[in-house]
Amino acid sequence: MSPETYGLLQGLFPLVVTIVAVAVTGWVITTWMRIKHGYPLDGAWGQAVYPQKSEETTERVRLLSQENAQLRAELGSVKDRLANVERIVTDGGVLLSREIDQLRDRAN
Repeated sequence: MSPETYGLLQGLFPLVVTIVAVAVTGWVITTWMRIKHGYPLDGAWGQAVYPQKSEETTERVRLLSQENAQLRAELGSVKDRLANVERIVTDGGVLLSREIDQLRDRAN
């Protein structure tokens, strides 16, 4: 190996070591933060290494699913009410008074 190549490698070695050290330190800190905050760890292909399935987690998912269903039902009724309000606002006064008269006639 020529002295020039040897000198170049000697100059690059600290840079490569520094980059590797920073990358490994970042990985260690990221993993530590995930563990600290309860996130599941990921494997090489994105699969969970330690899937956390406890009764508390299962119960929490069940309750959130129920709440989600209730909120969807409420949102559906709000959409229906909003459609009626939009129809009333955008219709002319003639159509509205005609519908009110029809409802009065049905009541009698």
